[in-house]
Amino acid sequence: LVVDDDARIRALLGKYLLQNGFMVTEAEQAATARQLTGVVQFDAIVLDIMMPGETGLELTQSWKKDGFTTPILLLTAKGEAEARIAGFEAGADDYLPKPFEPRELVLRLQSILRRAALLPDKTPRITFGGWSYDPTRSMLAKGDETEMLTRAEATLLNIFVQKPGEIFSRVDLAKLAGLEGQERTIDVQITRLRRKIESDSKKPRYLQTVRGEGYVLHVD
Repeated sequence: LVVDDDARIRALLGKYLLQNGFMVTEAEQAATARQLTGVVQFDAIVLDIMMPGETGLELTQSWKKDGFTTPILLLTAKGEAEARIAGFEAGADDYLPKPFEPRELVLRLQSILRRAALLPDKTPRITFGGWSYDPTRSMLAKGDETEMLTRAEATLLNIFVQKPGEIFSRVDLAKLAGLEGQERTIDVQITRLRRKIESDSKKPRYLQTVRGEGYVLHVD
């Protein structure tokens, strides 16, 4: 699904993605995107941030709050680090500033889809802090309480649960998550995960920082 209020950009992206093997649906605003996602299960969404009315950032935040798990790649003319981090904090899986090469968009989408298919089939269910993590559904459960993870959060947690107790550097995590060169976003996702799994995210017991080395997940 390509969501952008600029008809010319939608047409260009739609044509290029079709040429590279994607089936494409277009939407000109957030309201249309909401309607479409209510009836169609998309594999990924390319979403412009700067749109009239509800922005792409606001739509992403709303979707993720409702447990929406379809991978989202945000497009925007803003290339500053602050804007990029805001996108990841909202729950986006990737971020591409305009102008960009269409080929890079294709490569990023392919990376997102590969990460979405990371499989936790081979990953055993693991418990920590009373939480039981089900990688096949990207879901945490504690009694009757459940917590859905975004694709980016699930990708990161899947890396940790495959090797609990092992220290991963930011560089290693970024590489394994398909976010090479975006190490700062790893810190953002770690913070988001801690808010979900730790009783006190400022004093983490399970997803800990190892000074000068990286991060480690301790399990029960």
